[in-house]
Amino acid sequence: MLALAAGPRDAFAALPDIEAAVMDKNYTQARSLAAKVLQESTNSKERTEAEYYLGLSQLRLGEYAQARKAFQVVMAASSIPELYDKAGLGMVESYYMAGFYKDARKAGEALLRKSPDSQSKSLIYLKLARAHLKLMQWQKAKEYLLKILAEFPQSFEAPIAKGLLEEKEYFTVQVGSFLNQDKAVRLTEELTAKDQYAYIVETVSADGRKFYRVRVGQVTSLGDAQALQTTLSREGYPTLIYP
Repeated sequence: MLALAAGPRDAFAALPDIEAAVMDKNYTQARSLAAKVLQESTNSKERTEAEYYLGLSQLRLGEYAQARKAFQVVMAASSIPELYDKAGLGMVESYYMAGFYKDARKAGEALLRKSPDSQSKSLIYLKLARAHLKLMQWQKAKEYLLKILAEFPQSFEAPIAKGLLEEKEYFTVQVGSFLNQDKAVRLTEELTAKDQYAYIVETVSADGRKFYRVRVGQVTSLGDAQALQTTLSREGYPTLIYP
């Protein structure tokens, strides 16, 4: 780990350290290093990159409002399209993770207008589709998912889009995903014994592996799904609302 001292040269040397911390998912350290660069560097390019990593670290740490402030600084200052788009995607995700799905949709639409030829276009489509799904705007979500398959069939987002297109038009709470079918069956039986409507959905990943996903409930409103998620979380289950 390179030590930070006052001066732009040392601040520049710290940027790889921030990247390494992010790659290691040590977001607390990445946040601290990014703040250090912002405190000591006078180089505008270094500061903008550090601001992005600060926002990304805050996003991963669940500090959504703080992350948005950092991403806004990057978007206002960056002349590099790729960095602008990365900050814009961070903005969308910060709204989405905080449950502000309308704001996430608006931020995604604004990013798409600003960067219609973005290298991250398939990911922008996916984030917009997810926001529309949470808003129960099923048809609009489907349009974005189909765009991914049509325009970016070899992208990382394509198999995710295909999976989301297979989802039904209701909300459910996933409490486990297993390669071992027996584990999925045991968890389903455990939940059924607690009077939960539990079932298994089989999916195949991009690399051909079959997953057995245990889900609970089929509800027509996000509010009901969130209430079910809260109940299951209190019982110690890891939860994720689908779609």
